[in-house]
Amino acid sequence: MEYAYDDQNIFAKILRGEIPNNTVFENDHALAFNDIAPQAPVHLLVIPKGAYVSLDHFARDASVDEQAGFFAAVAEVCKITGVDDGFRAIANTRTHGVQDVPHFHLHIIGGAQLGRMLPK
Repeated sequence: MEYAYDDQNIFAKILRGEIPNNTVFENDHALAFNDIAPQAPVHLLVIPKGAYVSLDHFARDASVDEQAGFFAAVAEVCKITGVDDGFRAIANTRTHGVQDVPHFHLHIIGGAQLGRMLPK
């Protein structure tokens, strides 16, 4: 599959500093910030700084350093937010996965009992 990255998506603009965000954590390879429409007491987005459309694109094409930096950011966000009782990590992907922004991002959702993700 070929991945065409749109550098005008909202996360690309956030990374360029064109749109403000509520940063929770940042390292060389990732940025984590609070979601503007939280679905739980803790709801952050972790995005890579590279131009990756989706999780599979990131897994295929990101360098080992980018991947390690991204997941280090995920670990730090979980520590900062104190989601010790559990959390959900969601990466919506393309049309059937209802991906709204074509830049890979991981939702970290927690701080409360979330219930089942999908109906039985």
